[in-house]
Amino acid sequence: MSPSSKLLVLYTGGTIGMQMTAAGLAPASGFEARLKAEQLAHPQRPVPHWIFREMSPLLDSANMTQANWLQMRDAIVEGVDRDGCDAVLLLHGTDTLAYSAAALSFLLLGLPAPVVLTGSMQPAGVKGGDAWPNLFGALAQLQAGVEPGVHLFFNGQLLPGARVSKQKSEAFDAFAESRRPLRGKRTEQIPSDLDYRQPRRPVTMAVQPLFPGLGAAQLHAVLESGIQCVLLECYGSGTGPSDNLELLAVLKEAHAKGVVLAAISQCPEGAVEFDIYAAGSLLASTGLVSCAGMTREAALGKLFSLLGVGLPQGEVERRLGQDLCGELTG
Repeated sequence: MSPSSKLLVLYTGGTIGMQMTAAGLAPASGFEARLKAEQLAHPQRPVPHWIFREMSPLLDSANMTQANWLQMRDAIVEGVDRDGCDAVLLLHGTDTLAYSAAALSFLLLGLPAPVVLTGSMQPAGVKGGDAWPNLFGALAQLQAGVEPGVHLFFNGQLLPGARVSKQKSEAFDAFAESRRPLRGKRTEQIPSDLDYRQPRRPVTMAVQPLFPGLGAAQLHAVLESGIQCVLLECYGSGTGPSDNLELLAVLKEAHAKGVVLAAISQCPEGAVEFDIYAAGSLLASTGLVSCAGMTREAALGKLFSLLGVGLPQGEVERRLGQDLCGELTG
């Protein structure tokens, strides 16, 4: 871990650089000039040498898509491998910041440089706001040295990219590390087929929470929509309506057709362990695979990376149980 000597600042949009329009706050170009002016106004702040890139189009992160994840990944790889940057600061909106942090954690496995994501709850320039503290706080971390991997810096905290979620919609301490149980075995080395240089392709995914009254026909409609995987948000330790034989049959049929079935717990501090209750074991018998204590963001990011690189169903299921970047073991 060494201080950054050449940093890529990648601006994707988000509240941090928004300005008021007739329709409300919207992403705005010209943030590099604002950043330089703020740096000149406070020369005492520790800041590494940086180059600035602005993605196009700039996004409100509520509009983030898989294509944008891949666009960010490509820009980061280009900055490190082609331009010789030894660290990356990515400025991003907060609505989907945790999703992007998780996705990039798996898309950038093996990258020999740290990537730190940050944003803000208020636009830069708001008196007493959090934009400049978050941005320059992240720069200070990178100046001091950050381990390779993907991280999120917010409200004075450096958080692991694969275990963070947005908990609040207004407060400055909006993000927190998951308190779900840490259970898993860390892979000794990154598999070559998941290396950051490997190209990815878009994946059709769905998230389906279980709830009292979910019918087999509803679940069948989701599973027959052309998706490659579904993330089931189960009750407690991985239970669901196990006495609904029609629903179980729908899951088995989808799995037989090659759909990856993955499960997380709906509990904010829960983890999936199918063998505790019969209701969980019966669900698991359909081909449903446990994501243990992964967050929704991490499970989706991992599924996207595994399927996006072209792994077959069985290999995806096997690797869901392996810890690749701290998603299961911290």
